[in-house]
Amino acid sequence: MVMIRAIIRPEKVDETLKTLADAGYPAVTKIEVYGRGKQKGLQVGSVFYDELPKEMLMIVVDDEVEEKVCSLIIGTARTGEGNFGDGRIFVTPIKKAYTISSKTEGL
Repeated sequence: MVMIRAIIRPEKVDETLKTLADAGYPAVTKIEVYGRGKQKGLQVGSVFYDELPKEMLMIVVDDEVEEKVCSLIIGTARTGEGNFGDGRIFVTPIKKAYTISSKTEGL
């Protein structure tokens, strides 16, 4: 199992969630986050924005579908021209997962 954390533009969240659900991956956690990437923020005229609003989607999937899920996210969350600030995806291994209500291990 792997956890995929996708930090994307807020305006791309609904479309990305729909794409994931339509592909059979409806179980997602969504968190509002703030941050900046390599560009170190954004300057518009004399105003500097140090932290920009983003959304983080977290999804745990089996190893064999990791690339498929990442491709779905990239294909949906990327702006047409691929701009700075489109986001980042982090993939980490998951040792175990438990469902609290049923006390079962696994997805």
